[in-house]
Amino acid sequence: MFITDDIKYVGVNDHDIDLFEGQYDVPNGMAYNSYLICDEHTAVMDSVDARFAGQWLDNIRTALAGKSPDYLVVQHMEPDHSGSIHIFMEAFPCAKVVSSAKAFAMMAQFFGTDFVQRRVVVGEGDTLSLGSHTLTFVTAPMVHWPEVIVTYDSKDKVLFSADGFGKFGALDAQEDWACEARRYYIGIVGKYGSAVQTLLNKAAGLDIQTICPLHGPVLKENLGYYFNLYNIWSSYAVEEEGVVIAYTSIYGNTKKAVELLARQLEDKGVKVTVNDLARCDIHEAVEDAFRYSKLVLATTTYNGDVFPYMNTFLHHLTGRNYSNRTVAFMENGSWAPTAAKVMRAKLECCKNLTFADTTVRILSALNAESTAQLAALADELAR
Repeated sequence: MFITDDIKYVGVNDHDIDLFEGQYDVPNGMAYNSYLICDEHTAVMDSVDARFAGQWLDNIRTALAGKSPDYLVVQHMEPDHSGSIHIFMEAFPCAKVVSSAKAFAMMAQFFGTDFVQRRVVVGEGDTLSLGSHTLTFVTAPMVHWPEVIVTYDSKDKVLFSADGFGKFGALDAQEDWACEARRYYIGIVGKYGSAVQTLLNKAAGLDIQTICPLHGPVLKENLGYYFNLYNIWSSYAVEEEGVVIAYTSIYGNTKKAVELLARQLEDKGVKVTVNDLARCDIHEAVEDAFRYSKLVLATTTYNGDVFPYMNTFLHHLTGRNYSNRTVAFMENGSWAPTAAKVMRAKLECCKNLTFADTTVRILSALNAESTAQLAALADELAR
């Protein structure tokens, strides 16, 4: 597949994987992208997961029609991209590897060598001429590992963006880009919004016509759409107005209260998304919490804390710098309900949260008082 006249796609699709990074459900697989720049000198942009090394090397050999590549540019050292570096270096003994100093230190950790006789160390603003193509390297530390660089090709105006602008899903999957890119970004990169903002500011100074990420499709049209979403996500801004209700329920009474609140909000014209944390994909629930403007947390007091699935959900939020949202609490308990207090304490590290005035307190099951609190909360959230 040609990206431009001189840039070819040589990556692979993975439909064998079930959980990316051992935790993210990927029903449509993953793509491990790699690109080949053909010029007086040839450069391969990143390797792939070691399980697909043979297929990847075949793709490179086919694209080069028997010639050998001159360079392997390594932008990111996560094994899904770096896993085949040592195999490449064995297959093409005259090739050099180009990467950051921190990446070479990681190569020594992963492979027992940092290819000292065959390496080219690059940093911010360094360039590599391939002939008519000149590659400029831009450091992108903590997007989302410390060694990351991205690469700009000034001839074809292509940004090789490492994990930036990536998404879940193999390239032969037909699915909405934003949904799986959002889940990918928030789950994997979400904690490092300030680093992404720095990289976006650097990218604003480049004339970019094509984005080549390490996961997901090549982006060529309406690039402002993708940059805008990345700006929203990395600044922790609200993407859409709406209420997310995330709940756990042991015997069904908290669930009944959640369902009543959801109906009341919908009757007021509010967009509502409900997630049963014990049964949903928790990473989808986390995605919803970062997408919408308001969050209702509903759970029971459990062993003096909160129900375990709610505890896990709150851990995912705080670990990704959840901020700039309105949060409301619903608690249930039969003798000493403290869930609202516990949940609020767990969110103390988050910035710019506004807590609803109304807290719904259920004593075992809904009664007249807690039902009135539900109605008051619906009114407050709908304002």
